[in-house]
Amino acid sequence: MPLTGRREARSQLLSEALGTAMKVAKFETSLTDAQWALIQPMLPKPSKRGRPPTDRRQVIDAILYILKGGIQWRLLPGVFPPWKTVYHIFRKWTLDRTWEGVNACLRALVRATEGRRSRPTACILDSQSVKSDPHGGVVGYDAGKRIKGRKRHILVDTMGLLLGVEITPASVPEREGAQTLLAHALLWFNWLRKMWVDGGYSGDAFAGFVRGIRPKLDVEVVKRSDDLSGFKVLPRRWVVERTFGWLMRHRRLTRDYEVTEESAAAWIYLAMIRIQLRRLA
Repeated sequence: MPLTGRREARSQLLSEALGTAMKVAKFETSLTDAQWALIQPMLPKPSKRGRPPTDRRQVIDAILYILKGGIQWRLLPGVFPPWKTVYHIFRKWTLDRTWEGVNACLRALVRATEGRRSRPTACILDSQSVKSDPHGGVVGYDAGKRIKGRKRHILVDTMGLLLGVEITPASVPEREGAQTLLAHALLWFNWLRKMWVDGGYSGDAFAGFVRGIRPKLDVEVVKRSDDLSGFKVLPRRWVVERTFGWLMRHRRLTRDYEVTEESAAAWIYLAMIRIQLRRLA
């Protein structure tokens, strides 16, 4: 074989080897075998009709890569399935509440490993306003925090694990957004008996709303004292603040990049799914 031909052959073999290596490349966000074994039974089964389904493990790895790195869908590296395929599955499982269901299953497992009941009896409620990237979705202005964007209302258990989330424009008052969240969440979590909130949820109207849904659920307002100076850890409220801290370690959540509120909520569930998987395996 001529020298030029041998060089071309070696170059082709090297390119093929590098391509194979890239296809099996692992990132810090990739699922381990143990984590995949946990989450795989919780995912919808691929349809037996049509084209062969895309590897679901690669799809989850791609979504977690976007979640942690905060990149755009179109910037997804070529080692993952095509971004349109990944986005289609993300959107489909957002609309059918797959992410919410996976979060619930993992939450029960995490609580069991800590010797807790799978059904919590106490919870903490709070909200967080975040700036929005220009995306065409509905946003608002939070005058108190001087933020134009959206507000995340979350309900967590005493371990900081997510029970529910509601996304609203930042201009929506805390009580109004919380009522929307609780109107759905309390229908499922009928074993709750105690809820801690901050001063933004004080008042007989909010407490009466909660009692109207769950008469046995006691609402306790944990207020910040005006006499305190500097940082002070408040009883119970630090739990939900820590959860917000967990979420903000995922760059996709440091700002609101989503056109729809459903997608914004899905990323929060995905962040908690990742956190819980790392605890379990």
